[in-house]
Amino acid sequence: MPILISDVKTDINSKPDEAVEKALKKLGKLRFGIVKNEIYKTSLDARKQNDIHFVHTVYAELDNIEHEKEISKKLSFVKYIDNSKPAPEISKVKKRGRVVVTGFGPAGMFCGLLLAEYGYKPVILERGDKIENRERIVNSFWNGGNLDDNSNVQFGEGGAGTFSDGKLTTRIKDPLCRYVLERFCEFGAPEEILFKAKPHVGTDKLRTIVKNIRERIISLGGEIRFLTKLEDFKIENSNIKSIIAGGEEIEVSAVVLAVGHSARDTFELLFEKGVFLEPKPFAVGARIEHRQTDVDESLYGKNAGNPLLPKGEYQLSFRDKSGRGCYTFCMCPGGVVVPSSSEKGGIVTNGMSEFARDKENANAAVVVSVTPDDFGKNPLDGMYFARRIERNAFKKTGSYAAPAIKSGDFISTASSSKISVCPTYSLGVSYCGFEDVLPEFVISTMQAGLYDFGRKMKCFKYPDAVLTAPETRTSSPVRITRNEKGTSLSLDNLYPCGEGAGYAGGITSSAVDGLKTAIKIIEAFSSDT
Repeated sequence: MPILISDVKTDINSKPDEAVEKALKKLGKLRFGIVKNEIYKTSLDARKQNDIHFVHTVYAELDNIEHEKEISKKLSFVKYIDNSKPAPEISKVKKRGRVVVTGFGPAGMFCGLLLAEYGYKPVILERGDKIENRERIVNSFWNGGNLDDNSNVQFGEGGAGTFSDGKLTTRIKDPLCRYVLERFCEFGAPEEILFKAKPHVGTDKLRTIVKNIRERIISLGGEIRFLTKLEDFKIENSNIKSIIAGGEEIEVSAVVLAVGHSARDTFELLFEKGVFLEPKPFAVGARIEHRQTDVDESLYGKNAGNPLLPKGEYQLSFRDKSGRGCYTFCMCPGGVVVPSSSEKGGIVTNGMSEFARDKENANAAVVVSVTPDDFGKNPLDGMYFARRIERNAFKKTGSYAAPAIKSGDFISTASSSKISVCPTYSLGVSYCGFEDVLPEFVISTMQAGLYDFGRKMKCFKYPDAVLTAPETRTSSPVRITRNEKGTSLSLDNLYPCGEGAGYAGGITSSAVDGLKTAIKIIEAFSSDT
């Protein structure tokens, strides 16, 4: 098992092997028996523009586990870590029926992959199309074609993350996070995601990765049924006995619900069936676009443009006197704002970058926290609250063109049609206020938040940044509550999973939750059904 040596600082012009050697020197007299070493994680410290430097964590594997543990006890900057690979013990209990996974986003994908590798041959249902067709359908909508309710930015192979920046950062501290990154590399991601503090693969590379995972699952005997939605299910003795999908009834041993945060009709089906749901806080707002060069200059000062520095990223937050939060979310350097609707007659925005992050603008969500106190305490009230905002936007513009306004005008509540930062939303924008789109309390908190962000980053002071609304799909507005066994409080073989169930946020944490759900199933009953 390896040790991690943290807080190794080097200047921005240093080479990677300098960081490794500096880390090993920190071990002093305890440096012996090292059989392998490499950079484990690298972050950029740009808090002081006159002292921008890299901070590394270095991986070292020794020939003696006891020596590794001894070092980690003696030195505060050394941590001993266990192997990240899951190793569940397969149950001997037998159950009739197939394991059905609904949804083929990160949670369903990694759940299905681990189940297949343990011989379970899952049936995976995905309401959208495979990536090759989905890409064509989405591009058609972005170019003014019709919206497909089932294959779009939210639904289809790979989930919503396939049309995003492909961020793999996460706040959860779980050994399985490393395992997820390793599996991504196995299926085609660049190895740099293993050591960058803010790894991303870009929407262009993600499309190849998800296809490779699909092919692996199929090669192991799993089935993936595209354009097939969970339509209904039959309950017997607090268990799902069978599901209806694609007009076919399938007997099930377990159902994994990994449908994502936008499967509103599935949430309604669960509610009608009496499955325990509860409303969950989330956030709504808009996308803001700056020139990427302005972001870089705000962060790096005179060092802006140095090819050794990554594209500038930020994460800002503000809390008003009432305690309500406004924060930036899903920042996409060198990216574009994309139409992300999944329901006709509603506008949704999101951000997307390719791996190179080489577009002119940077964009990020600027969103305000909302809770059941704002939208209602019935299980689906948050979902309907978000839908109203999306429909308000469509009504405001009369089409899928999105409402937009200069940030300076938004903060001062003035109006102007002069925009010098060119908006990238492909279906066009209509310059207007957001009063008929977003609730007043969201607008006022966003205004205060943007003003505060301007004190922290110079580019937020520029009045020509563009706000495009609305951003409503930050996370699921519903939690499908589960117990310590990983199953629903209502049904003993229903496994809520991932972001749509309210237990993850983003690609990596969703994938981890998918793995943990698969482990629960493997330990509950055998693959010999």
